[in-house]
Amino acid sequence: MKSPVFILAAVVLISCSGNEKTNTNGQVISAIAAGDETPEELKEEIARIEAEEKKRMEEEAANITSIKFDRLRHDFGNVSSSSNNVTEFKVTNTGDKPLIIDNVQASCGCTTPKKPEKPIAPGESDIIQVSFKPKPDQKNEIIKTVTVASNTEPRINTLTIRSFVTDEVAKPAEKAKETVTKEVM
Repeated sequence: MKSPVFILAAVVLISCSGNEKTNTNGQVISAIAAGDETPEELKEEIARIEAEEKKRMEEEAANITSIKFDRLRHDFGNVSSSSNNVTEFKVTNTGDKPLIIDNVQASCGCTTPKKPEKPIAPGESDIIQVSFKPKPDQKNEIIKTVTVASNTEPRINTLTIRSFVTDEVAKPAEKAKETVTKEVM
């Protein structure tokens, strides 16, 4: 047991011995140098970074707009396990700045959202398309979410899809749609 501890201690001493710096009095002042900046230079650098961050946040706040969805939830009703189900959520820019949808992301690989690629002008609308294809092992009630990130407050909005997956082919009359409207300011 003494041999591994001795070897470890020797390795540590050897690896640290070349990094030391000493002052004019021969005292070790640092094993690792932080840089050659003076405290005043560090304060100036911090002030510059804080000013840049403040400017970035002001620019971001100046581009905030508002969004309205035709609904937040869609119910596919009863669907077969081999079906491909598609719905569209209408998105309207209710603000006075272009609406930029940065990202749409599904909670599962069986759900595939597609976002508008271009900014949506104030007063205009576009579509977020959501496809749901059940996996072979998914049965019964399935609820999935799609997260929408945009230049709105709040930045994140959530859409929900629901279905009841069976082994049988669903009849068109069995499909139901639920509409919920939400406006984000």
